[in-house]
Amino acid sequence: MAKMATAGRRFFLIICLVVALGIPARAAFRPIPIVVQISPIANINSIAAALGAAIIDNDGGNTYLLNVGVVQPNFSILSSLLGIQSAELDNGISIPNFGVLGLVRIPATAAPDWYKNQPSWRLIEADKALAYSTGMGVMVADINSRVDSSHPALANHLVFVNGYDLVGTRSANYPVPLNQSETGYLEQSETGYLEQSETGYLEQTTGLHFPDFLAPLNLLTVNPAYSHGTLCAGVIAAIAPDAKIMPIHAFDDNTGQSDVFTIAKAIRLAADSGAQVINMSFGTRINSRAIASAINYARSKGIVLVGSAGNDNTTTIQYPSGYQGVMGIAATTILDRKASFSNYGSQIDVDAPGVNIISAYPGGFYSIVSGTSFSAPAVAGTAALVRSLRATGVQNSITAGAVNIDSNNPNYANQLGYGRIDVLRAVKPN
Repeated sequence: MAKMATAGRRFFLIICLVVALGIPARAAFRPIPIVVQISPIANINSIAAALGAAIIDNDGGNTYLLNVGVVQPNFSILSSLLGIQSAELDNGISIPNFGVLGLVRIPATAAPDWYKNQPSWRLIEADKALAYSTGMGVMVADINSRVDSSHPALANHLVFVNGYDLVGTRSANYPVPLNQSETGYLEQSETGYLEQSETGYLEQTTGLHFPDFLAPLNLLTVNPAYSHGTLCAGVIAAIAPDAKIMPIHAFDDNTGQSDVFTIAKAIRLAADSGAQVINMSFGTRINSRAIASAINYARSKGIVLVGSAGNDNTTTIQYPSGYQGVMGIAATTILDRKASFSNYGSQIDVDAPGVNIISAYPGGFYSIVSGTSFSAPAVAGTAALVRSLRATGVQNSITAGAVNIDSNNPNYANQLGYGRIDVLRAVKPN
């Protein structure tokens, strides 16, 4: 009878753990990846032993990834788990949906950074801001998929040629994250092709002629994650040409997937590696305690954090852009209208162009893309320019210099933050 009572009590405690973490019943007795944060005096080996779990990874601080196996946790009372400050499922996080319209044909004689003169960057006066700051001495970490370090537009911009790889260095027993979602593209009808007037403007400002401006690009068999990192890095390089970019490879290039633990680890890695700005062109609706803790750690070091608001045309908060202290970025068009796909609402700090953005594409190409993923690095680049001039008040400089565009967006009044960024106004002395 005593043995039966003990077994029953253990079963009850397992059910308590399952319910507390929100583990689906069908998954309760298969290996479950769990992210735990422990107190400074707790012993992770003792905790893992009590749970019957394997320690998979550590973020360099007090956050651990455990794989709780099918063996029932070896503990008799909940007090044996004292020292665990938080526990959550290691849910999957995907590269966001974004539009890829086509490759840009350019003459062989064109400079690698020719796209810095595109209409969207002219609109925010990024070119004029370079007279005041080029981002010299500032490091911008970009948490993303792999970056094509050989791309001419990124030459001499990367602080580490291959950056930090948190995907390729995983151990063979790294668990599969839970609840992974699919990635995909925005509809072409939502993004649209460049207007002829924009093409002419680009030719006029660059001195280049584009007889065949767009070459159709069929990527239906390639996951967007393949290009996402290179595209975002290309935006940062265009806005802040003398800043250094620290690529952190946190999303799988084939599946477009990452997870709560890897993102938390990437943020902490960026903070510990000297980044002054962190760009996060991704998001999840999961309010993760581990990611929030990593965000707070980075903020304690005075780092400017920038996050894309999301491409679902909703006011639903997406994280990490929704966390306190992270600049949430919405996407706008060349006409200062909210992009049809862009999220909006109270989580938005500022907006930046995010429709028909030209940037670097893997293999030495350039592509036209749309999404808040490309608005965020424009703000991160702006933050680098300001940070190069002054160590504090970076976010305030950007918001104070923003252009109110509510009159162009009557249906979204007071839901687009301080407005669309103006890089020149952000960097100019008061």
